[in-house]
Amino acid sequence: MTPSSQSHVPNLSHVSTRRQLLQAGSISLLGLGMPRIAAMRAAAAGPAAPKPRSVIFIFLTGGASQHDTFDMKPEGPSQYRGEFSPIQTATPGIEICEHFPRLARQSDRWSLVRSLSHPDTGHQSGTYIMLTGRRDKTPFRSSRPHGDDWPSIAAVAGAMTDARSNLANSIVLPEKVIHSQQGVFPGQFAGKLGSHHEPWFLNMTDKPHGYHAFSGAFPGYLYNLHRGNHSDRDDWRFEVPNISLPEGVFAPRFRRRVELLDIVEKQREQLEQSAASADYGRARQGVVSLLADPRVRDAFDVRRSDPKTLQRYGNNSFGWSLLMARRLVELGVNLVQVNLGNMGTWDLHGNAFPLAKNFLFPPTDLAISALFDDLSDSGLLENTMVVIAGEFGRTPRIFNGAPSVYKTVGRGHWGQCQTVMIGGGGVAGGRVIGASDKSGAYPASDTQTPESFASTIYHALGIPHDAHWHDAADRPYPVYRAEPIDGLFA
Repeated sequence: MTPSSQSHVPNLSHVSTRRQLLQAGSISLLGLGMPRIAAMRAAAAGPAAPKPRSVIFIFLTGGASQHDTFDMKPEGPSQYRGEFSPIQTATPGIEICEHFPRLARQSDRWSLVRSLSHPDTGHQSGTYIMLTGRRDKTPFRSSRPHGDDWPSIAAVAGAMTDARSNLANSIVLPEKVIHSQQGVFPGQFAGKLGSHHEPWFLNMTDKPHGYHAFSGAFPGYLYNLHRGNHSDRDDWRFEVPNISLPEGVFAPRFRRRVELLDIVEKQREQLEQSAASADYGRARQGVVSLLADPRVRDAFDVRRSDPKTLQRYGNNSFGWSLLMARRLVELGVNLVQVNLGNMGTWDLHGNAFPLAKNFLFPPTDLAISALFDDLSDSGLLENTMVVIAGEFGRTPRIFNGAPSVYKTVGRGHWGQCQTVMIGGGGVAGGRVIGASDKSGAYPASDTQTPESFASTIYHALGIPHDAHWHDAADRPYPVYRAEPIDGLFA
């Protein structure tokens, strides 16, 4: 809706349709994924209640190699072990890649699950499985998202947790998982749960036309999958659009309009008992959250943070995204999903080792370790679980599947085994759950599934183990499809 600077109060007797209700606010409306009207009332009345538990879900789009990150095989054959060497972490007996020195020093804050497995090797199907926590893909269709898909973990978490602020319960940033050739991936949305339970997708990045061949962190850092080109551009943006009050609409008057909308809402409850009314809830939530609360606007304006903070996280979208996630958790968002990279950023079929060493591993190590430090320093780590995973792992054997494109080798897609890092939120640090075989191809012990992975997130959020979500036909579905990962929590 086009913003308006009208200052008059509409005649309530004429406000009877959803469109008129939206117009009553006289401001631009940014839709969020969760209609939380009760939370809006609480936000208008005062600050949010103290937060319980939150999750930051870091999704490595494209699938990171377990062999070259957190499950190295230094004694394996040369065609398996790769070019990198392991280093000792702060926990005796646990080694990770040499290019994650900061995370190595923080091993008391995280644990590794080296045995997560599922059967799929496609980007779309793997993303669907890991983001929904469901291996039964029916009625999965890879072409685009559908309303009868399984809901994403983010959508379920948003629907099944209580609102604690004037923001959505679940937020995804800095952009949807998308592939330049395959489009927007299914599995990220509410699906059967209903569109009114969509997470709030924040599109933070602005990629100029013609730069779709580049993947990674934007704007201050990027790389080309084939050449490894590096570029710095000042004209690429990382921001939430339209987070300021429209001209002529000042905060005190806006809050009075919020009170007016509370009155209108009572009428709406009588006039509109339909699913469409959820649109009004989402719109109102977006208005209040982004325009009335200066703390929220500050949380989104990460590029104006203290220079030391920006340096701590990394002055690129990896760092900015995780800094924003930390701020949103502090404001009471229950789950923040951060897609680190896009369009196959971690899909290193070739030139894998120079790309990882020079472009991917350093900003990842810096940003995630800064997040753990920041959460710890602010007292949030105890109640905030950080999860790092991708859609799958990579093949044990190193090869160059496209020598005409890549100068050196990489690894292919491999769903049968990947390593997941989980820390904070009650997780016991310095542990390894499960193990892969000597080649890193299959779980050798304590196999974990996407279902147990999702259940771990739900458990960390405090969702009851007997909880159910309901589809549009009011059919119940259990939230938990497996037990949380055993041995992970203290």
